[in-house]
Amino acid sequence: MPLSPRVPELAALDVLVSVARLGSMGAAGREHGLSQQAVSARIRSAERLLGIRVFDRATTGVTPTYEGGLVLEWAAGTLAAAEELASGISALRGEREANLTVAASMTIAEYLVPGWTVTMRRKNPTVVTSVRLLNSTDVAAQVLAGEADLGFVEGPDVPAGLHAREVARDELVVVVPPGHPWASAAPITPVELARTPLIQREFGSGTRNTLENAVPGCVNPLLELTSCTAVKAAVVAGNAPAVVSSLAVAADLTDGRLVSVEVQGLRLPRRLLVVWSADRGLRGPARDFLDIAAG
Repeated sequence: MPLSPRVPELAALDVLVSVARLGSMGAAGREHGLSQQAVSARIRSAERLLGIRVFDRATTGVTPTYEGGLVLEWAAGTLAAAEELASGISALRGEREANLTVAASMTIAEYLVPGWTVTMRRKNPTVVTSVRLLNSTDVAAQVLAGEADLGFVEGPDVPAGLHAREVARDELVVVVPPGHPWASAAPITPVELARTPLIQREFGSGTRNTLENAVPGCVNPLLELTSCTAVKAAVVAGNAPAVVSSLAVAADLTDGRLVSVEVQGLRLPRRLLVVWSADRGLRGPARDFLDIAAG
């Protein structure tokens, strides 16, 4: 089946995803060794090819449009698949002993794993690291099955058969666009939050598990998406609330794109964990990567 002429090259997709993750063309350019002008040109070229405006530009940076958020979500999956392909080819060529497979939940993969992999590459340039983006439930399943050496999860529970160690903490926050009624209202109640259809992460994600454990009886979501980037774009486009990681919305709250909503008597802190098989233990590159993440 021929590839659609509207699909940009992997290098262009990589730049798009970096701009969304870092929030600016300059930061993405530094990561890729490109000038800001070159990054801007690649974005314009990709948008022309796609026929979709991926980003809104402002003096404070760039943010994905609603359609762009979906494109970026699919692009991230394509890049992850390409990385997995590259790692598989390396293994077939006799580099299996140097290969490290890391499975990470979406929030951790979007906001923490990139920095860890860069540090790993600098410290262990011969190690080929493959990162799989999954929800927390699937991450744990892959580690238990031996399909990943390490896993990073956000959920409150650690399945039997896995060891765990805290690597970071965050807090879930309720966010809305500035025009939403909750943005200027008094704190809402947990009951009001539970009965309001939210834009949510998919079933099995650590974010959703944490919310449903803390606020039982939540009504069905208004919309389910599989990345923080897509959720944020949908919140703005749909003028609807969501519960997301504080890591994902720090810049959006600072620049006023989103507003945090207080919920009476409710805090949603959580521990971000690295998990590994209790039977297989840790050694070699997996131990090195854990030390980087926990450091």
